[in-house]
Amino acid sequence: MPGFTIDKERLQDKTKLFLRVNYTTSIISFLFGVLCYFFLNITQIIPFVFIGFSILNSINLLYFRSHKVILPTFNFSSIIGLIAAVVITLYSGGIFSPFIFMIPLIAFGGFIYSTRYGRIYLNIIILLILLIFTQTIPELRITENYVPEASRPIFSLVSILFSVFILGNTLGKTLLKTYNAMYSSKKALYLQVHEKENLLKEVHHRVKNNLQTVSSLLSLQSRNIETGPMKGLLKGTQNRVIAMAMVHEMLYMRNDISHIEYKSYVQELGEYLIRSIKGNDNHVDLKINIPDIKLGIDTAIPLGLLINEALTNALKYGIEGDKEGIISIKLQQDTNEKSCYILEIGDNGIGFPETINYKTTKSLGLKLIHNLTRQLKGTITRDMSKKGTNYIIKFQEIKQQLSPVA
Repeated sequence: MPGFTIDKERLQDKTKLFLRVNYTTSIISFLFGVLCYFFLNITQIIPFVFIGFSILNSINLLYFRSHKVILPTFNFSSIIGLIAAVVITLYSGGIFSPFIFMIPLIAFGGFIYSTRYGRIYLNIIILLILLIFTQTIPELRITENYVPEASRPIFSLVSILFSVFILGNTLGKTLLKTYNAMYSSKKALYLQVHEKENLLKEVHHRVKNNLQTVSSLLSLQSRNIETGPMKGLLKGTQNRVIAMAMVHEMLYMRNDISHIEYKSYVQELGEYLIRSIKGNDNHVDLKINIPDIKLGIDTAIPLGLLINEALTNALKYGIEGDKEGIISIKLQQDTNEKSCYILEIGDNGIGFPETINYKTTKSLGLKLIHNLTRQLKGTITRDMSKKGTNYIIKFQEIKQQLSPVA
């Protein structure tokens, strides 16, 4: 709807400009015709073309009030204006006529209406000017100058003033007004966008703070539990909350608040999980191969949760104790489908039997990996050619709001 409103306003502005220019042109043309006939002693063709154009153009403008369709009115005025300008130019000195400056103004008016019509009239005008030039060749000449020698200085003066008035006082002043209105509108739009960006940043900041509060509550709760599955469950939930909080923190910290640079996010998330689960003095090598990929929040969060589950499983079960291990994460765009991505994630740990899958296991992490893959409209396969646990996940970038993880 906003785009429709802007287009409607542009059409209204063009219509106002067109009507103003043509009403002014009709009046001046009529007065110029009277001046030519009664004061400049020009009694053939030229004054009648001026007055004829004025009458036809006025009728065309009055008829516009009934049908309200600007395009045929614009084209009719442009065509009769072009014919009149060419005829007057031919019979007032040809290529040397001062009135020839009126002809390019029609192309200028066409460009104001639309680029397509401007190009059409420009090409026609170039051909017509070449035609007018042929009248300088005696063998091809079919016209003559009907402006008397004594009247030519006044005719030149009025012709130039006519062109200057139409171009400067009418077109120029209106275009300047339109430019100022456009600048003011652009400035207001910039302020609105800037305000919305700040509000959206504040939303990301508050969501991050709320998630960090939840994480702190989970951490406090887990301290009251010494050992057992409940402590691990709370810690895993805390890591999932932090994975989501990191997305909002990065969106808040960067200029682009709609997309996140995923390499830096995965690097930060991976290093945090390794420190959290294995401690600072660990022997885990994190290898990340991600090019310059930016993902929207609706894709970044479920993918981040998926990576969180895969890394957590690798660190807790794949790489035993303080042993050395390698975790690799590779994310690339699918060369066959530009809207799809391929994630290769895994470790070189002890792995688990092929018979175990998300349907048969009680592991929440494994179930979440498959459910999050489904949320990303993707497919997941286990790469059995490598040591440890390795997944190949093909998914699409999500363009809609997040749905709950089942």
